Amino acid sequence: MPQLSQLADVVLSQLFWLLLVLGFIYFVIGRGMVPKIQSTVDARDKRIADDLAAAEAAKADADRTEAAYRARIDESRAEAMKRTAAAKQQGVASMEQQLKAADSAVEAKLTKAAADIRQARDSAMAGIEGAAAELAQEIASKVAGLTVSSAQAGAAVKAAMDHG
Repeated sequence: MPQLSQLADVVLSQLFWLLLVLGFIYFVIGRGMVPKIQSTVDARDKRIADDLAAAEAAKADADRTEAAYRARIDESRAEAMKRTAAAKQQGVASMEQQLKAADSAVEAKLTKAAADIRQARDSAMAGIEGAAAELAQEIASKVAGLTVSSAQAGAAVKAAMDHG
């Protein structure tokens, strides 16, 4: 068989080309391209690590800024509470002063009104006593036929009003 006799030549030729292709792959890809790819991967890994470190630093800075912000907010809230309490105290004190002033004014008006009422009552009572004394004189003269002086009639009316 002629095919088997050429087998040694074909195998050696294919082996030669196989070694040539494998050598080409080893030197071109393995020695030339793989280091470039590896350096690119390493550079990318370094850049990712640097970015992560920068992100961690930024997060820590943001956390510090947030803590400072919260502290300022708490201080502002406390200051607002103090001012509110002071304003309430001032309002209460002002209201108490106004109430005292109003109470004093009302008390003064009540005292004056009571004095005016007493004066009006006393004046009315004096008028009533005078009229009652005149009426008592007339009644005594018409009914009993007595002549009573104004002083006597006034004293009798006053005595009657004091007992009644």
